[in-house]
Amino acid sequence: MDTDDNDRLFGICPYVTTQKLFSGKWSLLIMHLLDEKTLRFGELQRALGDITQTTLTKQLRFLEDYNLVQRKVFNTIPPKVEYSLTNIGTEFMPVAQALAVFGNAYIEFIKTKKENAAAQ
Repeated sequence: MDTDDNDRLFGICPYVTTQKLFSGKWSLLIMHLLDEKTLRFGELQRALGDITQTTLTKQLRFLEDYNLVQRKVFNTIPPKVEYSLTNIGTEFMPVAQALAVFGNAYIEFIKTKKENAAAQ
């Protein structure tokens, strides 16, 4: 399936749609952090660690454009901006939890494989 097929199937095929929504390197981690609580930009950046301001801005805008994350701007000086999940963003969290279960199972698989290789 090429990029044109993916573009054509977005909003039609659930797999293509989900893959596009969470294709960004940081998307799942941002969603996970915002599931725990509302965060400001700097808090997100510190929690993610190795992410540039530009990349975080792009990822947040993407998630906001697709209505997974909402941005609330407070009329203060200096400006205060908070990010949180939208209702549809929250709908994804059971899927994210299932991915965490699989990720933990795979980590255990890798550990067992390494232990078995070391024992031989």
